[in-house]
Amino acid sequence: MTPTKSDPFVGIQISPISFIDEGVDEVLDTLQDRLGINALLIGTISWLGLKVGRRISHALEGWPDHGVAAPYSMEGGSYLKVRPEYYTNTFIKDFASRDPEMAGRDILDLVIPKARERGMKIVPEFMEPLFKYAGHGSAAAVKIPNMPQCLEVDLLGRYAGEPCTSNPDYRRWWHGIVEEHVRNYDIDGIMWCNERNSPLDRMMQGQAPGCFCPHCRKEAVERGIDVERVRIAFFEVWDFFKKVRAGETFVDGAFLEFLRVLLRNPEILVWERMWLDRSKDLDRELYGIVKWCNPNLSFGLNVWNRNHFNPIRRAQWSWEEQTDYADWVKPITYQHQAGEVFDKEMGFFGNTILRDFTKQEFVPAMYKILGLQEAPIDEVIQAGMDPDTYVYGQCADAVRGCKGKAAVYMGIGVDAPRLRADQAICTPDIVYRSVLATYRAGGEGVVYSPNYAGMNLTNLDGGARALEELGLKPTRAETAAS
Repeated sequence: MTPTKSDPFVGIQISPISFIDEGVDEVLDTLQDRLGINALLIGTISWLGLKVGRRISHALEGWPDHGVAAPYSMEGGSYLKVRPEYYTNTFIKDFASRDPEMAGRDILDLVIPKARERGMKIVPEFMEPLFKYAGHGSAAAVKIPNMPQCLEVDLLGRYAGEPCTSNPDYRRWWHGIVEEHVRNYDIDGIMWCNERNSPLDRMMQGQAPGCFCPHCRKEAVERGIDVERVRIAFFEVWDFFKKVRAGETFVDGAFLEFLRVLLRNPEILVWERMWLDRSKDLDRELYGIVKWCNPNLSFGLNVWNRNHFNPIRRAQWSWEEQTDYADWVKPITYQHQAGEVFDKEMGFFGNTILRDFTKQEFVPAMYKILGLQEAPIDEVIQAGMDPDTYVYGQCADAVRGCKGKAAVYMGIGVDAPRLRADQAICTPDIVYRSVLATYRAGGEGVVYSPNYAGMNLTNLDGGARALEELGLKPTRAETAAS
């Protein structure tokens, strides 16, 4: 579908607190009239400040040029009126937000009528994992009764920090969340984000692999997998990762030793494949629930930038496969923030299987493998990634990979939270060039991300200028008519 002035997809991710802080009418007028936005991707359930709070990097970056300039006393939860009938098949029931600022309001009931008056689309957005996600402004505590009973179990038998997505109660809880949204609100679709680390990911990051809870063990047995043999294999591979991270030397170097250990223990790849299948199964299940309840609603995937910064993940998550359970995809490309994210990703390789090489030696090869053309690794954090190469390249890759089976709406970074004072800063020009690069590469829409509450309006103005030049910034009358 070619975007037209009468029906573009110009979206923005926005948290409930922005509507409370600034007023629903005021926010919608600003987004529509000043910025040309016609789709609201609202975070309706989360325990992450990045999704439902104010700017989480205010200590480093100050406050944006709108909203309330004060920390948000966020506890997290569901910002809807929770309907118990959708959660009879799970023991997870008490998860309504207790944030005092929300005072029991239902954010969709509050926003939808006024958005519809303006002809704006409504797409609730979810991200998994929900809890204690480093760098995402996590709530200090998750006060959901029984949730600890859903936690993963790692190789060492310890309960881990996230619920297991194979736990039936946790999985059915997500089923209920999606059904509740689809059946009870006048929405246009759902956006789902899956940002889980695989067992191999975790070992490279210094964490013991999982999950070996009873539910994962049962699923493995049903697939004909010898769980105890897998655990024996993991102990040897996990021992390698501990040694390599500790600086132990190997006769043939770390990379060859990794291959040697892996070839002796192929069972970990069997487990990696099972984990990957089950992770994608959840995506597919939620897609199916949306379509069964209302075939006219769209289901979009918010796709992690690690999928194009890590060659292992890139091999695991092909675009064409994802079109089997997505009407559109939104690749995350937070240009100014991306250098730090990429450098961190390369650190996982540099601290483990590529430890015998410097980043300056192996990153140029990684750039070629991943199809990136960015600043040298010594400069990429400060430079960020260039919209004309990075955003354009990732959009072109997604368009080519989806083969016309799903639309591509690029996730344009606007003031994505920085972690370092020397990190590249978002500017109106970066946003302007990112929007132009999206449409030049064949993208069919944009989603300003990650959260309006953390964005500067002056930077969003860069996107509005690009839309005007493209003829894709409709007036309010044109939006309402569509």
